[in-house]
Amino acid sequence: MLKAIFGMPSRSWALVGRWVGHWPRGQFVHASIAAATPVRGELALGWAFHYFIGMLHGVLLVAIVGVDWVKHPTWWPALLVGLGLLVAPFFVMDPALGAGIAASKSPTPWVSRFRSVINHTIFGTGMYLSALSLARMIHA
Repeated sequence: MLKAIFGMPSRSWALVGRWVGHWPRGQFVHASIAAATPVRGELALGWAFHYFIGMLHGVLLVAIVGVDWVKHPTWWPALLVGLGLLVAPFFVMDPALGAGIAASKSPTPWVSRFRSVINHTIFGTGMYLSALSLARMIHA
């Protein structure tokens, strides 16, 4: 959506896979993940990690608001959890990849931050729409 609407490319999931791929070697923080040694299958690893974390966030949402929310979902809790999860890229992933807190060391920090906010808004909306679809299947 970011590319279609704003002409902005998405995060490189291969670089996220490279980051995760270095964990077994005990390296969790990089000066520049792009300069780190490539890891075999890093693109697939990055996408798998991305979807796994997304599923955990969905479980977190239900844990916070309760299972009844799945039966009668509303948008606000999903949006607020999605935006609340900006803590992860701003304070964990960006610094660990060498981009600094909230991408402060990246060439375009505000573009990176905007991209994260939009992505998390879309993610929260996606969690809501998924729960709405599930609720309709349950009640059908």
